[in-house]
Amino acid sequence: MGAHGGKVAVVTGGAKGIGRGCVERFVRDGAHAVIADVDLDAARALERELGASAYAVRCDVTDEASVDAMVAAAVERFGGIDYAVNNAGIIMVSPLVDTDYARWKRLMDVNVNGIFLTARATARQMIRQGRGGVIVNGSSGAGRHGVPNFSHYCASKAAIIMMSQALAQELAPHRIRVNCYTPGHIETPLWNDIADGFAKAKGLTREQVIASFLEGVPWGRFGKPADVANAVAWLCSDEAEYVSGQCIAMNGAQLPW
Repeated sequence: MGAHGGKVAVVTGGAKGIGRGCVERFVRDGAHAVIADVDLDAARALERELGASAYAVRCDVTDEASVDAMVAAAVERFGGIDYAVNNAGIIMVSPLVDTDYARWKRLMDVNVNGIFLTARATARQMIRQGRGGVIVNGSSGAGRHGVPNFSHYCASKAAIIMMSQALAQELAPHRIRVNCYTPGHIETPLWNDIADGFAKAKGLTREQVIASFLEGVPWGRFGKPADVANAVAWLCSDEAEYVSGQCIAMNGAQLPW
């Protein structure tokens, strides 16, 4: 049995990208993983790949009832929740003066309210269980450092860092640890969309944008979902039992992120 044998992990946005990497890592380590994603077809496809240790559940993190139903489904299927990786998020590249208010509200609803709803629902379940647990919230390097044409995204991800630090203190009496992760440039399905957005804003090609981003990564390559998943798995492990209220970067030595 692996490092997380017998544990139950819920991963939002779990069907693709970083979320998928986390799901795959938990299953490999012996845990049961709930693939909570608004794209149920993609979640079910991953469930079929991983077998009985994975369970696909449709979840819209902006909808309170959907989040609560996802938690209930996880408990019914696997008997409880030990880890909650609140990873679901969206992104856009847009100068402030060109940003439509509806798009701003949508991004905040997914990235900030979604973390609030999923953290609250999973924390309530962990408290009911009485055996502690771990919550890991997905932020970004953009939550620690302002980026032009990215003010909305930066604001949403900075909110997650502060929320995580506050929750770590609030939930410590229940032996629930709360941390967050701040990836740098990670190769996911959203990566080309990000590059295209910056290319449009700066009048460059996608290839030029990607090359400019890579120049800022001392490690010499972009990150992969597995790089983030490895750190998330450690944060959830007993080895990190005294680690809470922290924001862990995976960025190939990229500064000031």
